[in-house]
Amino acid sequence: GSGNITVWINSPGGDCVAAAQIYNMLMDYHGDVTVKIDGIAASAASVIAMAGTKVLMSPTALMMIHNPLTVAIGDSEEMQKAIDMLSEVKESIINAYEIKTGLSRAKLSHLMDAETWMNANKAVELGFADDLLFKADGECSAAKDSFVFSRRAVTNSLMSKVKSHHTPSKPAKSAGTPISELEKRLALIKP
Repeated sequence: GSGNITVWINSPGGDCVAAAQIYNMLMDYHGDVTVKIDGIAASAASVIAMAGTKVLMSPTALMMIHNPLTVAIGDSEEMQKAIDMLSEVKESIINAYEIKTGLSRAKLSHLMDAETWMNANKAVELGFADDLLFKADGECSAAKDSFVFSRRAVTNSLMSKVKSHHTPSKPAKSAGTPISELEKRLALIKP
């Protein structure tokens, strides 16, 4: 094409290398690239979204970022190679997020570690998106009550509640009948 383009995204993600290639083609495109997220831009699809000159999200859309995943088999050396590869892939993904959002690499890394889910307002607030689709004239983009969901934060919160609930403050009474009482009862029924 020769003009500006609009890319609609509704994807749970996929191969990060394919996403990198799509991101690069869009970044290299000579015209403006408007990305419109109408459902979800998760995982690798969130990387593609970062190539937009302007990124717009439906008020009902979601974006999710997380650490890259792989499957590996082999000995400890092969596992270490997989870990090293995933670390480099993460750094390359952070490059795209950093260019679009202006957030620090450390902040982006923490958001990825936590598997962060963002509604449209939170994505705008953090710089992953520029504005909302279907916004009324004069309406403010980022709502004060926007949310960000972190699987790790929810798990940690739940685990701390479970630990505090099961940490006895005083020794628990043993359930059941004491052995001495049972022995007395047995003695009564012996012939």
